[in-house]
Amino acid sequence: MQPLLAIAWLTWKAAFRFRLFLVVAVLLLGSVVGLPLLIKDDGTARGFTQILLTYTLGTISALLGLSTLWLACGTLARDIEDCTVQVVAIKPIARWQIWLGKWLGIMSLNAALLALSGASVYGLLQWRATRLPADQQKVLRNEVLVARGSVKPASFDKEIQEETDRLLRERLQKNPDSRADIAEARKQILEQIKAEYQVVPPGYMHIWQVELGAAKQIARGQPLYLRLKFNAADKSSSGTFDGRLRVGVPRETPLWHSEVMSLAPDTFHEFEVPANYDDKGVLTVAFLNANNTALLFPLEDGLEMLYRQGGFGLNFVRGLGIIFCWMALLATLGLAAASFLSFPVAAFLSLGVLTLALSSGTISNAVSEGTLMGFNSETGRSGHSVVDIVAIPVFRAVLEVINLAKDFSPIDALSTGRCVTWGELGRAFGQIVLLLGGGIGLIGIIIFNRRELATAQVQ
Repeated sequence: MQPLLAIAWLTWKAAFRFRLFLVVAVLLLGSVVGLPLLIKDDGTARGFTQILLTYTLGTISALLGLSTLWLACGTLARDIEDCTVQVVAIKPIARWQIWLGKWLGIMSLNAALLALSGASVYGLLQWRATRLPADQQKVLRNEVLVARGSVKPASFDKEIQEETDRLLRERLQKNPDSRADIAEARKQILEQIKAEYQVVPPGYMHIWQVELGAAKQIARGQPLYLRLKFNAADKSSSGTFDGRLRVGVPRETPLWHSEVMSLAPDTFHEFEVPANYDDKGVLTVAFLNANNTALLFPLEDGLEMLYRQGGFGLNFVRGLGIIFCWMALLATLGLAAASFLSFPVAAFLSLGVLTLALSSGTISNAVSEGTLMGFNSETGRSGHSVVDIVAIPVFRAVLEVINLAKDFSPIDALSTGRCVTWGELGRAFGQIVLLLGGGIGLIGIIIFNRRELATAQVQ
């Protein structure tokens, strides 16, 4: 470990020599202190805290990510260009130790900066919470500054897929000539079947059954919160729609009814409800559509039940741990690029890969539609080209790799009071640091070991 620690210390010295650590620390602390003065919220303590967490942690991730890429590309590429690494390489230290030592130095810098900025955010949140009225403090402790577990209703994906396949077979038997558009026909049938599970006509009631499982023991005696979201078929003059909630089963469990509520579509709404679940731990929730238009509750996020699972402090640390895993991947990417490229080109390549990862939504749309041509409004179908034969499989593989790192959303979880579990943190470490970072790092070390440093400098 001594050679690794020596290289890590040299990386620290370089960061202080170029004032990188001090500049980034000032920017991070400035964002934590300055953003609350610029943020516009809905006027509630809960809304302000959620937005504050989202913006501060997002800014911290962006600043740390860019500085990590810059330092990772610069510390190795500059050493090669200035012949500094040649002086180190002739000593009894392996090149892989030089590479890993720089990675450890960068990550220890990130750990210090992330701890400093994270502690500032946590302290600011706790300080602001203590200055609020007691009722607002209760709201924050139960809905935002908390670690809440989540349970959703049973998925109907299997039934929907089976019904879609059955109707598709019947359509093909009746119209054999339509086989050329099987993908489009299946997509249309799938949406029709999903609508039957999602749409609530006027005056009707939509019922969910949420199986708490082992969570019923944790949730007992704790406040439960329903997270609700719907879309509307038409617009209303007020912009909102009326509805009423019921929790429980008549003659089986205690019943709870809400007052008629005016709710906005395309927005998440949270309601505190009693734990009126049955002996099997099943909570039955019903929503009455008291409007003249149909409402649609998405299968993915139409309803969710949240319950207290732990405190905010440890949850916040786990969320920062996932952000730290992202920084580890960026440090690996920058060092791997600098192993065979000059500083400007390595930085450009790293930023290009980062931009590609942030564009995963566009890639996902192309993969789901099966084409790069997009939807043609004149024909009502998606266009296709010869390029799709190669591009779509490549995009699908790229998307799988990107999703290994993007499957985690600690900022969203922390801002909505969700629990970031130890399992998620462990999975993030395995997927982001070991699998992705390990693969990229191995390639970078192999290239750096085989690179002719003196020849590269002469060229």
